[in-house]
Amino acid sequence: MKRRFLLKAAATLPFAFAGVTTAAPLRRRVRPGDPLWPSAAAWDDLKRSVGGRLVKLDAPFAGCAAGADAPSCAAALARLKNGFEMGDQPNFTHTSGWLDAWSSQPSAYAVAARTPADVVAAVNFARTHDLRLVVKGGGHSYQGTSDAPDSLLVWTRHMNDVRLEPAFVARNCGTAPQPAVTVGAGAMWIDAYDAVTTRAGRYVQGGGCTTVGVAGLVQSGGFGSFSKRYGTAAAGLLEAEVVTADGQVRIANACTNADLFWALKGGGGGSVGIVTRLTLRTRELPATFGAVFCKVRAADDAAFRALVGKLVEFYARDLFNPHWGEQIGIHGDNTVDVSMVFQDLDEAGAARTWAPLLDWLRAHPGYSFEKPFQVLALPARHMWDAAFFREHAPGFMVADPRPGAPAHHVIWKGDTDQEGWFIHGYKSAWLPAGLLDPTRQAGLAEALFQASRHWSVGLHFNKGLAGAPQADIDAARATATNPAVLDAFALAIIAGGDGPRFPGMPGGAVDTVRGRARAQAIGRAMDALLAVAPRAGAYVSESDYFQAGWQDAFWGANYPRLAQVKRRYDPDGLFFVRHGVGSEAWSEDGFTRNA
Repeated sequence: MKRRFLLKAAATLPFAFAGVTTAAPLRRRVRPGDPLWPSAAAWDDLKRSVGGRLVKLDAPFAGCAAGADAPSCAAALARLKNGFEMGDQPNFTHTSGWLDAWSSQPSAYAVAARTPADVVAAVNFARTHDLRLVVKGGGHSYQGTSDAPDSLLVWTRHMNDVRLEPAFVARNCGTAPQPAVTVGAGAMWIDAYDAVTTRAGRYVQGGGCTTVGVAGLVQSGGFGSFSKRYGTAAAGLLEAEVVTADGQVRIANACTNADLFWALKGGGGGSVGIVTRLTLRTRELPATFGAVFCKVRAADDAAFRALVGKLVEFYARDLFNPHWGEQIGIHGDNTVDVSMVFQDLDEAGAARTWAPLLDWLRAHPGYSFEKPFQVLALPARHMWDAAFFREHAPGFMVADPRPGAPAHHVIWKGDTDQEGWFIHGYKSAWLPAGLLDPTRQAGLAEALFQASRHWSVGLHFNKGLAGAPQADIDAARATATNPAVLDAFALAIIAGGDGPRFPGMPGGAVDTVRGRARAQAIGRAMDALLAVAPRAGAYVSESDYFQAGWQDAFWGANYPRLAQVKRRYDPDGLFFVRHGVGSEAWSEDGFTRNA
């Protein structure tokens, strides 16, 4: 971003923030035990209005006070092994907390919504009674936005229908019909992929982890494994149904409530309304999808520094194009771990692409393969086909083992490690494509090497759009996502944590000394990398809980416009997400207005 443009955008920020904070002040949101907390009769009225779908929540491990062998405790512990079952519980989140930041604590009540009318009833009830409102679909939020103690949860998990639209036309728009898919707010990406790709032979741009919610990912921008070819998930949104703070069900598309539509495309989930339905563009499917794996060890620091430099050169010359996505890990033990994917290449073509790097490794002493170089390709229609993987590649995907679970409910084995994880530190930065210029490659390589001396660095090439087709870059430009993504060749992620640490869980004590030391190391690693990208933006869904200047980091020059949309559709701040649009008007927990 040019400095003059950045300064011009920054000059408008105080006015945007002032517009949020000077709205008519609300009284403090109420909590259980407060005199204004809704009476039992009021809760009963809400329960009747939502067809009985109001649930009083307890902490998932509350039953463990009686011992780990207590039935409810044993059942909660068992759920940690199955992300699908965790998602099916309104009191669980896929992340158990963040050191010195938040821990997973359920809402007081949840409306298990099945219809937009259920969501309207919950919104009206929360507004009338000054309740803290939380929305959860997939429940994967690293920032803890999927739950909050003493709140009312709108839980959309059961709104998970998926419908193909062979000739969709957005309401009140005179555009030509186009293939699309309509999904409920509680649908996961595996539900969308099964319908669109496995059964219909088309593609919808979505998330890499199959249990992530469709609605949440789209509202945060959204990157899948093949974003270098298909752009962001937000750019594929054609229409949304959304309940706004006044309890109205609105249609948002390019022709109706266009400002709200724009804000939903990357402006962050839960800040301007509750999405109940989305319609997404579908695309033609390439012939093949595939993957490349290997892990290389360097004999010493000098060899590793040379390897990192060669990787930067190789990526810029041979992989910086729409065919390639996913990641390369650069580790402090002098190893490089490759987990890349490709589209529209066969195995032979993918292998030829990597031949120059492999030849270089074999020609130079000091390198060994801890995991052999491997190329896999498959017909694209089978990319998320559970039956195909069970027959041809068992072990790559893990199925929901519960009796009666949908046959297509599978998750990549590598993603199971994050179920319930507890974060020590998590930082991200979009790396500008200018760093790949031959005159700057050495500086980038040295920054990556220095960062790896403190912590592992993951380069997620699919989470930067530089190198994508121009039409997909332009489509992303028309979203609320930080414009920095348009010129980024990768999102660098530096993160670490432990296994599940839910409150009350047996064996769930947090080692704060160890965790803080790891968080500091993660911070030093990112500082080393930012030496070559000092004003890099961060991806809102994968970023630091303590991000300084988060408005600019998450949305850049788009933030003033987002603040205007927030004022229009939610002037009293009913929808609160920490470090979300308009949250500077509220305390950290969202219960007290600052002005």
